[in-house]
Amino acid sequence: MSSLELRGLGARYGRKTALHGLDAEIADGEFFVVLGPSGAGKTTTLKCVAGLVEGATGAVLIGGRDMTGVEPYERNVAMAFESYALYPQKTVAENLASPLRSGRLGTWTPEQRGARIGEVTRTLGIDHLLGRYPRELSNGQRQRTALGRVLVRPADVYLLDEPLSHLDAKLRAAMRAELKQLSGMARTTTVYVTHDYQEALALGDRIGVLREGRLVQVGTPAQVWETPADAFVARSLGQPETNLLEARVHRGLATTHGGGATVALPEEAHGADGVLLGLRPRDLRIAGPSAPPDGAGRELTMRGRVVLVERLGRSRELSVDVAGRTVITVTDDPRVREGDDVTLAVAWGRVHVFAGPAGDGSPHPPRVGSALPVGGTR
Repeated sequence: MSSLELRGLGARYGRKTALHGLDAEIADGEFFVVLGPSGAGKTTTLKCVAGLVEGATGAVLIGGRDMTGVEPYERNVAMAFESYALYPQKTVAENLASPLRSGRLGTWTPEQRGARIGEVTRTLGIDHLLGRYPRELSNGQRQRTALGRVLVRPADVYLLDEPLSHLDAKLRAAMRAELKQLSGMARTTTVYVTHDYQEALALGDRIGVLREGRLVQVGTPAQVWETPADAFVARSLGQPETNLLEARVHRGLATTHGGGATVALPEEAHGADGVLLGLRPRDLRIAGPSAPPDGAGRELTMRGRVVLVERLGRSRELSVDVAGRTVITVTDDPRVREGDDVTLAVAWGRVHVFAGPAGDGSPHPPRVGSALPVGGTR
């Protein structure tokens, strides 16, 4: 068994606290993605699991065994660093074979080493580079070689620190599709760090969203997408980012600043002074003569003026001024122009409500549920 458990994991660098008591249970064979911006503590988390951070507090358990005091080389974890860390005097083939020559991993015959290296290099698209040295590789090729050196060896836990960050978009998409299919990796507990929400959603069995050294939400991709725990999580997933509209609360109703829209709130939010309404750009649609607002009161609607149109191939990203606030939406309608007056509509079930004082600019108030229909905009 190679389950991984973090119990109150903390870390400091001088006066700065990098991790604030992380708690997580990662099942044997699970692909767990840590998602967060730069400086959130993602790499520090991996280094703590690997035993590379001095003075870390709390506990790391691998397969139920407490790793406190266990040296990094005794933990049987394999970590891919974002900085490559290749042997400059060795070829790609020699770099990949180096972990398999370690006595701690048992005895591998040349045939076994060749078969394993061949599988990994074909998936990573570097099988034609085996005779080259790191100085002869591009940054993307070096990164794939560093990733291959980790994946080629059996381990209890794989730790992958932004392993696709230097690849071009086409190769990253191909790698996402193939990475989890590698023999061995599909059966090995993996912690994968990224700032790319698409990677997190595509790869993760579960996702842990990290902010300033704290896990703010852990769940399946569907859970963190459909029910974000707070506004920070909502804005971390999706491009364009989720629109956040400040709203004042009065008698169970939240009215956006400027009176753009009014929403009936869940009961648990009635005592709040203000809330943020979260509207994903792709959930908003432009209502018009051919697509009028839902007359049954199942939609929130807002009137605004288009101030910017950005063409993104077939789709267009619109910036719409709604009562002095910019709301972003995406449409395939080529007829929309800058200066047009439009009505934006979104189904009630797609409106997220996050508690917090209206107007305070708080980036991460807690989530309190979805909006309730009140029969349309007031």
